[in-house]
Amino acid sequence: MPTFPAPDGTLLAYHASGSGAPLVCLPGGPMQDSAYLGDLGGLDAGRTLIRLDLRGTGASAVPEDPASYRCDRQVEDVEALRVHLGLDAVDLLGHSAGANLAALYTARYPERVARLVLLTPGTAAVGLDTSGEERLAAARRPWREREPWFGPAYAALGELAAGRGSAEAFQAIAPFFHGTWDEAAQERHAEGHRQRNGEAAGAYAGEGAFEPAATRAAFAEFGRPVLVVAGEGDANTPVPTATAYAELFPEAELAVLAGAGHFPWHDDAKWLATTVDAFLR
Repeated sequence: MPTFPAPDGTLLAYHASGSGAPLVCLPGGPMQDSAYLGDLGGLDAGRTLIRLDLRGTGASAVPEDPASYRCDRQVEDVEALRVHLGLDAVDLLGHSAGANLAALYTARYPERVARLVLLTPGTAAVGLDTSGEERLAAARRPWREREPWFGPAYAALGELAAGRGSAEAFQAIAPFFHGTWDEAAQERHAEGHRQRNGEAAGAYAGEGAFEPAATRAAFAEFGRPVLVVAGEGDANTPVPTATAYAELFPEAELAVLAGAGHFPWHDDAKWLATTVDAFLR
């Protein structure tokens, strides 16, 4: 698979699939192997997806300096990828925690971002807070309330929303990150833990990683096309949070997928691929 050197010499890998204009994709986790993004619901039918394995994940090398896992330090990795690809500007997609890296890259290199897709984005980079009630409201979906696991999972989410969470509670709320908590979703959830670099994840949002006021100010001046995608039932990035994120830009589109969670390409692959492809065109 293709590789390129980061500015500090760490050898980074990326995966290219599909055909058409390139779309650079930054994975979440944080610090999860980009393999979980797959083809983003068939988006690669009209785009060449460039999935970056962040340092220390997937096929990318482990850096000598663990402090370089911090999100703001990885911005230069994305810039090195752009240069390696020979692109004057990139169409950029960030999913979940990967949206924080996409945000910092856009703020630092606005002229290098042609179009920006924030897919169920994490919000640490812009300092948006999500209330416990908003998370509870996202969890309360009719299709979930009939499930036998709903009661215990909802109670655990209530504990977390009240600031009384535990490791067990975090495990219990996993269904609220998926549109449907079926066997396939449970397998993907378990695989996500195996694909994640725990040490890197702990450093990703370390002290000094984010300057929300500066990033928000940069977004207020960013006049290029932006798409924010939300899942109706996503307790991680509820629709009100995604709406507030879109409002940080002069002009941004918000697309909400009914019946979806934090990984909308698994809930309605055709909708996700069609919506993102139409935006990029």
